[in-house]
Amino acid sequence: MVSAAEQLAANLNFGALAKADELKKRIWFTLGALLVYRLGTYIPLPGIDPAAWEQVFKSQAGGILGMFNMFAGGGINRMAIFALNIMPYISASIIIQLLTTVSPKLEALKKEGEAGRKTLNQYTRYLTVILATFQAYGIAIGLQGAGNVVSDPGMFFLLSTTITLTGGTMFLMWLGEQITSRGIGNGISLIILAGIVAELPSALANMLELGRQGALSTGLILIVIVMAVAVIAFIVFMERAQRRLLIQYPKRQVGNKMFEGQSSHLPLKLNTSGVIPPIFASSLLLLPATVANFNAGKGPEWFQWLNTQLSHGRPLFLFLYLALIVFFAFFYTAIVFNPTETADNLKKHGGFIPGIRPGERTAEYIDYVLSRITVLGAIYLAIVCLIPEILISYASVPFYFGGTSLLIVVSVTMDTVAQVQGYLLAHQYEGLIRKSKLRGRRR
Repeated sequence: MVSAAEQLAANLNFGALAKADELKKRIWFTLGALLVYRLGTYIPLPGIDPAAWEQVFKSQAGGILGMFNMFAGGGINRMAIFALNIMPYISASIIIQLLTTVSPKLEALKKEGEAGRKTLNQYTRYLTVILATFQAYGIAIGLQGAGNVVSDPGMFFLLSTTITLTGGTMFLMWLGEQITSRGIGNGISLIILAGIVAELPSALANMLELGRQGALSTGLILIVIVMAVAVIAFIVFMERAQRRLLIQYPKRQVGNKMFEGQSSHLPLKLNTSGVIPPIFASSLLLLPATVANFNAGKGPEWFQWLNTQLSHGRPLFLFLYLALIVFFAFFYTAIVFNPTETADNLKKHGGFIPGIRPGERTAEYIDYVLSRITVLGAIYLAIVCLIPEILISYASVPFYFGGTSLLIVVSVTMDTVAQVQGYLLAHQYEGLIRKSKLRGRRR
C-alpha cells in the first residue's frame, strides 16, 4: 500500500507540473492575443484608397500622427480598423485619475477597495467609448476632407468609419483585460509594446540599407547602436532606483507575550510619473504641426512662425520639450502619490519615521523627499527624450529613435519579467510550505 507521505509527495510533484503547465498556457495565451492585435493592424478601413492615404500620411508624418502611428504599430499609416489603438482608453484612465483628486465621490470610491476599483473601471470604459467615438468621427471627417482618400464620401462612410474605429478600440480594451486576467503582464501595456516593437525591425533595416548605400557612415551606425544599448542600461538603472524611507513599528503585547518592534521601508520611486510626461509633452508640441498640415500650410503669419520654431531640433522646441517634461513629471507625481494619505495610513498602523512626528510632520517630510527625487526623475526623463531629438536633427539619423518609445519598451519589459518571476517565486513558496507540512506529518 502507498503511505500517506508518499501520496502527498506524489500530489506535490503533480501540483508543480500543473503550475508549470499553467504558466505555459498563460504565455501562449498572451502571444496569441498579441498576434490577433497585429493582424488587426493590417485590416484597412472600408472605402479608403490606401495609395492616396499613404501620400497624405507622408506629408504629416512629422506631426502628432507620426507619434500616434508609432504607438499604433503602423495602424494609422495603413489606416486599419485598430488605427485608434488603445489611446482613448489610456486618455480615459488619466482623466479618471485626475477627477479622483477633485471629486469627493470618486475619491471615496477609490478608498472602497475592490468594489470601488470595479466601479471606477466601469466609469473608465464608458468614458473610453465617448472619447473613441469623438476621435473616430474626427478621423472620418478628416479623411473625407483629405483629397481623394475616400472613394464614396457621405453619411454612410462617416457612420461606418466611426463605428469601426470605436469597435476596434473597445475590442483592444477587452483584449488587454483578457491578457491581464488570463495571460502574463499588463495587457494594455503589452499591446502598446507590441505596436512599438513591430516597427523596430523595419527602422533598423532602413538604417542598415542607408549604410550600405553610403548615405550613413559605418561609424555613425555603430555610435547609434552603442548609444541605444547605453540608454537602455541607463533606463533600467533609473527605473529600478528607489529612495527607501525607514519605517519602524513599536513593541506590542498580545496576551502575556511581548513582540519586538519591527522595521520596514517605504519605497519612493525615482520616476513616479512613468512615461506620462514625455507623451503629454510630445502631444502638445506636435499639435501645431498637425493643425498646419491639415490646413495645407495656410494660416496667420504668427502661426506659421510658431510652427517653424516648434519643428524638431529647433531651440524653442527643445526648450519647451524640456520644460513640459519637468512640469508634467511634478504634476503627475502629485496626482498619483498623496503624502498625506500615506502618512495617515502609517499612523493608523502604528508606523512612524524615526525622528519625525507621526501625522502632518510625516506628510511634510515625505513630500520634501519626494519633491527632491522627482527633480532627478525629471532630469532623467529629459535626458532620455532629448538624445533622440539631437540625433534626428544634428546627426541625421533616418528613423525615430524615440525616447518615449524606448521608455515604454524597457519599462513594460521589466514589469512583465518581474511578474513572471513573481509567479514562479509564489509557486516555489507554495512548494516549500507543502514540504514543511509533509515533514510535520512524518514526525
